[in-house]
Amino acid sequence: MPVVTLYTRAVCGLCDEVYERLFALQREHHFELCQIDIDLDPELRKRYTNDVPVVTIDGQEACRHRLNTAAVLRLLDKRAE
Repeated sequence: MPVVTLYTRAVCGLCDEVYERLFALQREHHFELCQIDIDLDPELRKRYTNDVPVVTIDGQEACRHRLNTAAVLRLLDKRAE
């Protein structure tokens, strides 16, 4: 099962929006959804400080800032092959 990771931070409206949309996608497409707060890890904070939310699928970046549903579905389809 693919793992979709959402790199986020507290009090981030865009992060909340992307999470809700990913949660809705999860109903139709089977994947594990993980949320990681970048502020709890100095390396992640350094890497993503101005770029959250970031969505990766099995470690491969799908999108930043806004959810690109087409890119997410494309990567999920690749994992299903």
